[in-house]
Amino acid sequence: MSASARPASTTSRTRTTARALAAAAGCAALLASAGCGSTAVGAASSKPVVGLITKTADSGYFQALRAGAEQEGKALGVDLRSYAGTGETDSATQIKAIQELVALGAQGILITPANSDVLPAIADARTKGLLVVALDSPTDPADAVDATFATDNFAAGRSIGQWAAATVDTKAARIAMLDLNDAHVPVDVARDQGFLAGFGIDLADPKVIGDETDPRIVGHAYTGGDAKGGKAAMEQLLARDPSINLVYTINEGSALGAHEALQAAGRAGQVTVVSIDGGCDGVKATTAGQIGATAMQFPLRMARLGLDAVIDHALTGDVPPSSPGLAFFNTGSQLVTDKPVGGLYSKGSDWGSKNCWG
Repeated sequence: MSASARPASTTSRTRTTARALAAAAGCAALLASAGCGSTAVGAASSKPVVGLITKTADSGYFQALRAGAEQEGKALGVDLRSYAGTGETDSATQIKAIQELVALGAQGILITPANSDVLPAIADARTKGLLVVALDSPTDPADAVDATFATDNFAAGRSIGQWAAATVDTKAARIAMLDLNDAHVPVDVARDQGFLAGFGIDLADPKVIGDETDPRIVGHAYTGGDAKGGKAAMEQLLARDPSINLVYTINEGSALGAHEALQAAGRAGQVTVVSIDGGCDGVKATTAGQIGATAMQFPLRMARLGLDAVIDHALTGDVPPSSPGLAFFNTGSQLVTDKPVGGLYSKGSDWGSKNCWG
């Protein structure tokens, strides 16, 4: 990703000394260091081992995470072992991967946790000396991992909510909320609640999805985070209220499915759709007017910083700090739309197409 893809609003973090140290000393010196882990690493690989565990392998977002980690791993001389679940909530595959990495004597693990079921395995890995870094998906509690690099999803949701509030008639809004699934993982909750707060809807409990009493909300439906689920969820809520005119979506895959359902119902030109992710397909949909605005996040940056953190910890024992006021390091987001509104900073889809992922 180009430097321009790292928004100026993102908290600045100096690049760790890991790359310089690894390049100067070589992997052999790293492995010889008393602080670099057990001799099992040397038996398994001639390079320090770091694991990357994502929720799925077929998502463009997680493919971008992997690309960022592979690029940084090559620069650092790291043996990156990649694993992926079969779905958003496949904790069993993630647990097996954690156990395998522990057995290999890995230096650390980068993980997008499927759900709370993986936390005991993470805790076991940490007790055995591995640095565990969450990417994209914060854990609950936050200190279940050593560090987290993620988008401030509440802020990302709030930005598209503020844009929507400045774009549609807020008093006449009929809102469809297309969420992820009934597990209500932190990223799902934060995006949903951020959007509603940005739109000006009172939140009952900001840690809970669906407890609002505002009559403008038609309902919440689950998408599974893909186009098929987005289409089905949109159809479900349209059946409940055909007058829906504003649609929040958890990600751009579900937004594209929602657009398909709206098009089939003859409503596509009458409904505003907003989303979060910043993938290239989503930016194209923004250019085409299928998505009114999206909040771009930066998965390559997450992966690079996460991998740097693991190697830096192996060399120095340091653990990266969180951003001020947050329980994680915020890698930033950028509102992308071709319909800018006053008082809200945004970039156009031309910029988005040059800085998107996937």
